[in-house]
Amino acid sequence: MSAPPTLYEWMGGAVALEKLFDTFYRHVLDDEVLEPVFRHMDPGHARHVAAWVGEVLGGPPAYSSTRGGHPHMVSRHVGRGITEAQRRRWVGLLLDTADEVGVPDDPEFRASLVGYLEWGSRLAVVFSAPGASPSVPEPMPTWDWAKPPWQPPTE
Repeated sequence: MSAPPTLYEWMGGAVALEKLFDTFYRHVLDDEVLEPVFRHMDPGHARHVAAWVGEVLGGPPAYSSTRGGHPHMVSRHVGRGITEAQRRRWVGLLLDTADEVGVPDDPEFRASLVGYLEWGSRLAVVFSAPGASPSVPEPMPTWDWAKPPWQPPTE
């Protein structure tokens, strides 16, 4: 039995992630809950997030090599005061956008993707809380299959 592909490969790599986040952040600017958080986002924000998520899901270390890895991502959330309502809307809208752009919807992949989005977005709320001053020297998080995709037995 061969090793399962990474989540990054299963999803379609950089092309799929960039399509997802380009579309998602266009929707964000029309969303009354999320627009205030992202009103002044950098024009390259969608690409940076695509690189981040790609690296977390097993892709190349593009975010770490160009943006500074996990400590930089944490620093981008400090002081933003992200609310639970904003976090939930971010996850929900991102999953709706994933359906819209054709991200794989098999149960194994979606369980893994949702697991990461829930974990990561909850940390963003913690790191963004008033008075939080996180010091996060650990390496980039990595995410893998919650349960690998079914594969037929090899003969």
